[in-house]
Amino acid sequence: MIDDVEVVGVGVHPFGRFVDSSLKDLNRVACIRALVDAGIGVRDLDAVYAANAMAGLLQGQEMIRGQSVMREIGIERIPITNVENACASGSTALRQAVLAIRAGAADVVLVAGVEKMFVEDRTRTLEALESGGDLDVIAGIGLQFTAVYGMRLNKLMAAGRLTRDDLVDVTIKSHANGARNPYAQHRKAVSAEEVLSSRPIADPLTLLMCSSICDGAAAVVVARRDAVARPDGRPGIRIRASQAMTGYTTGGDGPGLSESCSVKAYEEAGIGPADLDVAEIHDAMAPAELIAYEQLGFCSPGDAGALLRSGATEIGGRIAVNPSGGLSSRGHAVGATGLAQVAELTWQLRGEATGRQTDRPRFGLAHNNGGWLEGESAACCVHVLERMEPWT
Repeated sequence: MIDDVEVVGVGVHPFGRFVDSSLKDLNRVACIRALVDAGIGVRDLDAVYAANAMAGLLQGQEMIRGQSVMREIGIERIPITNVENACASGSTALRQAVLAIRAGAADVVLVAGVEKMFVEDRTRTLEALESGGDLDVIAGIGLQFTAVYGMRLNKLMAAGRLTRDDLVDVTIKSHANGARNPYAQHRKAVSAEEVLSSRPIADPLTLLMCSSICDGAAAVVVARRDAVARPDGRPGIRIRASQAMTGYTTGGDGPGLSESCSVKAYEEAGIGPADLDVAEIHDAMAPAELIAYEQLGFCSPGDAGALLRSGATEIGGRIAVNPSGGLSSRGHAVGATGLAQVAELTWQLRGEATGRQTDRPRFGLAHNNGGWLEGESAACCVHVLERMEPWT
């Protein structure tokens, strides 16, 4: 079961601010790039899973979002399934595609995610983001994801598990990586002074630590093994694990959502965190990368700062984390984020991540959270990808 689905094509529309581009424009670029990368056309597809979080609130396209953007590239007469799962929309769509292929319902599937967050009134975007939480609980109190992350980080700092320097250093790393990524929203390295002096957002977070409002799109073509011919010399990339989980109340005891979901992914893949070479993880605020180190088993509780300082998570380190720049630097076009992570891992495993290539990776992990319920993310997806041929 673990070797029956391959990633055969990926494509990304650069993340950033694209005032004159519509959802259809963004989606078209990502999808065509993914199809060309796979060496197939729209008539080779058996199904589409289309991810988007906020077009209903921001563009007024509440229904048939996938159908409306896919008709622009000639996709018709096949099932198009729309997926909304907050920031985990793209990775959730990918899991559904994997399950469809494993079930024998399709051989070749396009998975696409698109988001256009820049609109004429930024307040509308912030209100749309607020709907990623349970509105019966948080409506009207102004509690955004930045505040949730800030509270988590303050708790860890008060316990002596992280320092402000750790928060600054991981932000510097993220922006340095993003500066090397042609698809990134923020392509400028930053200094510690710039990070600390940037506008306060939610203590201890400053502006340069946080992901921005963002437009973008990403697409992935997945297929049953051997259903799509590979170009000569291109290594195969297979999905070793595809897991999803909904948030739950732990009462302060037991594993959290990301930990639980990653454990299931490691079990499915038959590997452990020590086997990973590269990871794209959900860091809507750059310092959240440090929280994920512990949740995903990259280090023991309390050792996230030490792991960062060791250089192990740099592009040239033992497990390169967010070589794309992560959500805070590459950008967080919500519905596209999970698929942009998988595109980056695919390029890394193929050896095509020019300017930011990690050292001969075999295993990559994508970790994508979405929404917020009672202190937990509402959704989590973890995918493990493997390069099928050895490096030469």
